[in-house]
Amino acid sequence: MQNRMKTHPLTSQQIESLLEKTQIGSLATLNTNNTPYVTPIHFIYQNKTIYFHGLPKGQKIDNIRANPNVSMTVYQMQDLLLPENKQPCETNTKYQSVIITGTASLITDSQQKNNILTAIVQKYTPELTNNPLPDNMINGTAVIKIEILKITGKYYD
Repeated sequence: MQNRMKTHPLTSQQIESLLEKTQIGSLATLNTNNTPYVTPIHFIYQNKTIYFHGLPKGQKIDNIRANPNVSMTVYQMQDLLLPENKQPCETNTKYQSVIITGTASLITDSQQKNNILTAIVQKYTPELTNNPLPDNMINGTAVIKIEILKITGKYYD
């Protein structure tokens, strides 16, 4: 384990707060040739689970269907910490980050997809929350659930 992880761990509450407020995460899946494929995603965190949406076809979906093991990172850089001695190698970063390991699966139940998509709308475009989601859009959108197997967080300030 990294020294900074040992000395600067985020609490469970800090991890949850970061997951609730952060807008973008990076999702890592494996291609069929075992090379990594990383995708930026919009997501929500509910009930200790990550949910995101996207097109029903593409590399990310193909990878999840072939191998549901995923990793995701979420981070916020708050500031650069410049050293008094002006040495570039001693510059540091004030940040918080979370790394998740889990298994991804596609949600097929229309009502559950509607609930998740509505929550995504609430997070990213709350002014549109009262507009109903058309059934054809719900049915034509992939909604993916990540069951979290391991989660760690760290910070520096």
